[in-house]
Amino acid sequence: MRWDAQRLGLDEPTALPGMPSIRGLLRSVQVPEFPGLTFHEVRAKSALNHVPGESAMPFPYTINPYRGCSHSCRYCFARKTHEWLELDAGRDFDTQVVVKTNLVDVLRRELARPSWTREHVALGTNTDPYQRAEGRYKLMPGVIRALADSGTPFSILTKGTLLRRDIPLLAEAAQAVPVGLGVSMAIWDDELHAGLEPGVPSPRARLDLVKTLADAGLACGVFLAPVLPGLTDGTAHLDAALAAIAAAGATGVTVIPLHLRPGAREWFMAWLSRKHPGLVPRYEQLYARRAYVPAEYRIWLSQRVAPLLAKHGLDRQKGGAARQIATGVPGEEEVGFPEGSLPTGGMPGARPSSDHPPAAWCPQPEEAEQLSLI
Repeated sequence: MRWDAQRLGLDEPTALPGMPSIRGLLRSVQVPEFPGLTFHEVRAKSALNHVPGESAMPFPYTINPYRGCSHSCRYCFARKTHEWLELDAGRDFDTQVVVKTNLVDVLRRELARPSWTREHVALGTNTDPYQRAEGRYKLMPGVIRALADSGTPFSILTKGTLLRRDIPLLAEAAQAVPVGLGVSMAIWDDELHAGLEPGVPSPRARLDLVKTLADAGLACGVFLAPVLPGLTDGTAHLDAALAAIAAAGATGVTVIPLHLRPGAREWFMAWLSRKHPGLVPRYEQLYARRAYVPAEYRIWLSQRVAPLLAKHGLDRQKGGAARQIATGVPGEEEVGFPEGSLPTGGMPGARPSSDHPPAAWCPQPEEAEQLSLI
């Protein structure tokens, strides 16, 4: 990612010296309501990121209001993107958050271009748009309004219960454009949750959000992700989680095992070595060759999950068709997104086709903004 150099002509007691490694930096701010976090406010050159054509993701564009994430999930594979800002993928990713302060204005200009074809735009694919920074900067209401006003379908994936604030706005937007909503959760054990996702609202709080969305008439799919081998893949754990998801009124569920890319791998394995050293050899074997679990584990997990989905009525789609049991990574050909998480009419696991010719103007892929879903 690169920004034009800008200067902020506004003094504030909480402003810190700027970071020369971040171009376009206006100021760096620490505020009492978010202890331990530093927000690096920047002016972005673009808002829409074009997903490479060879990607299997079912959306052609993304928006990422923030870089870094205070959720501090030790398994988050967006961590390595922070290294492009000359920050580390561990503690800095959790505490040094880049905020695109002019995002809404830039987005409105891009959506107003005659060449914009109103294709699906996804939020929450890299870092969470409803992390703590959103409580201060309030970028999402403007993003939602801009997309709805332009007639652009969109989806949001989050672990943040701050989305509750925008439910009336989302309900209004859903009257104008197709909207998809997804909530990610997997850890049902409070102690494990506190150790692996210290900045994330509890699983119960996230399921309360799903219920609130359902009560508001908004479909919401749940990503039961990531499932952690030897920690959260037991029958009792999966049964409790799926029962709660069904009770919350989720419209669909996708089960995804942990994947460990560079950046996340080192951070997660360091935690595992401290807290569960006996599992280290198993993880080294499972992830010896690639970031994803081998096919044998996926098959085993699928066989374990299938009867539980049936038990809780989560194995049927609308109309009674059998639901796909997805135990891979969303975006892979055989893996679907949970019903409700994509805009109405989208086909899980496949990018929507477009009848429009290639646009004369196309947002460029934002440097180092790789796609992440959990």
